[in-house]
Amino acid sequence: TTAGVGYIVDAFQNTTELENMEFHGFGTGTTAENVTDTALVTEFTTQYASDNTRPTGSNTEGASANIYRTVATFSPDSGGTLAVTEHGIFSASSSGVLLDRSVFSAVNTVGGADSIQATYDLTLTAGS
Repeated sequence: TTAGVGYIVDAFQNTTELENMEFHGFGTGTTAENVTDTALVTEFTTQYASDNTRPTGSNTEGASANIYRTVATFSPDSGGTLAVTEHGIFSASSSGVLLDRSVFSAVNTVGGADSIQATYDLTLTAGS
């Protein structure tokens, strides 16, 4: 997103911490992704294991040194059957800056019984 790119530039200026881009948001929005997105369309709130607190992902390298990877698990504690259709990477456990948002076909998840593991890879390419 445009906001996510701005956050990266701010990190180079040492006004933000890039390693904070580790919080995974989940929701039910189906609107197409857009560079102007600043939030998920319909993010879960009370369904998170700790209400209104996004799962924290790991910060690792992917398959090569130019891939930033963060992995988190969404284990809803309520809400019955949830049709998860969107995911985003944020700079904070609530609110924060949206780095990237993805929309996908519904993954039905039963609150209190199921979980979804999300892996996000950001590939940085050297050269032109």
